[in-house]
Amino acid sequence: MKVLVTGGVRSGKSRHAEELVREAADGGAATYVAPGPTTGEDTDPDWAARVAAHRSRRPESWATAETRDLATAVRRGGGPVLVDCLGTWLSAVLDEERAWDRTADQLEELVARRTDDVVAALAATDRDVVLVTNEVGLGVVPAHRSGRVFRDLLGAVNQQLGAACDEVHLVVAGRVLVL
Repeated sequence: MKVLVTGGVRSGKSRHAEELVREAADGGAATYVAPGPTTGEDTDPDWAARVAAHRSRRPESWATAETRDLATAVRRGGGPVLVDCLGTWLSAVLDEERAWDRTADQLEELVARRTDDVVAALAATDRDVVLVTNEVGLGVVPAHRSGRVFRDLLGAVNQQLGAACDEVHLVVAGRVLVL
């Protein structure tokens, strides 16, 4: 089963996704893919605390992969996989490529290419995969270009990956609606 879990910040989407993977793993191994900033010396203390809280909730049998290569992480063998989250992945991709100032067409091409790889990996695997993302289309229009770029690109990523999944779950205030 492939599931895209979306919702607002602090809506409970990560906990819901973890529960889906816990059920799919049935006490066995799973892979948690963390595609956001790594926890090194220059890590923001709030980010490090958030990472630690997520780690403390996961069973010891789960492996953690800090990578932005989502397609490879999905293709690797063994057990269900949880990607948390696509918003941090998108930010990391744009940072890696130093792409924030590129034109809209260039950004769309870059992100579509990277997302196409993930879609292909989803289609090729028989593993259970749960992808967590932020719902970005329900808020105000960002005042700065970077915010608008992020919102528009993540909205496109969400649509593309949502179409590739068997289910999309919307989490609001800890409640789950299967779309």
